[in-house]
Amino acid sequence: PYSVLPLSAISWQESVKYMVLDKVHVLEWYDEWMVSSPTWETKVPAVIMIKTYVRKNTKVRFSKYNVFLRDSFKCQYCDIDLSYSTATIDHVLPVSKGGDTSFENVVTACQPCNSDKGNDLTPLPSRKPVPPSYYDLVKNKTAMSVHIKHPSWEKFIF
Repeated sequence: PYSVLPLSAISWQESVKYMVLDKVHVLEWYDEWMVSSPTWETKVPAVIMIKTYVRKNTKVRFSKYNVFLRDSFKCQYCDIDLSYSTATIDHVLPVSKGGDTSFENVVTACQPCNSDKGNDLTPLPSRKPVPPSYYDLVKNKTAMSVHIKHPSWEKFIF
């Protein structure tokens, strides 16, 4: 894992590269996963720790996932819980009426509510859409379950 909140990981190729460049400490290895070149062989790192502190960017990038996370994966019209695959983005002020695609104009909606609203200005969402702070997203993410890709990560995440 690169960071815990939000949980993100780097590719195995990047982890091997950082290991070779001596930029990380390897804390855990994959037991059965080896990579090799004609002159070298190594296990693949499962958990690494960067030797030099990297300041986390706290500016929130606009993305579909961050909109869903800001809204806690809840429809802003009927308040039902959604998953990433069932959630949609709804423009409060439709694009055809001059609305833009920004944190201030989009909300999470279920498919039926999004279809019912269509190109209309009503209904209005239960909460006014605002740009989230990094800490708002962290708070919402910690309230959700975390998907752990490898058991060796557990002692470093929890």
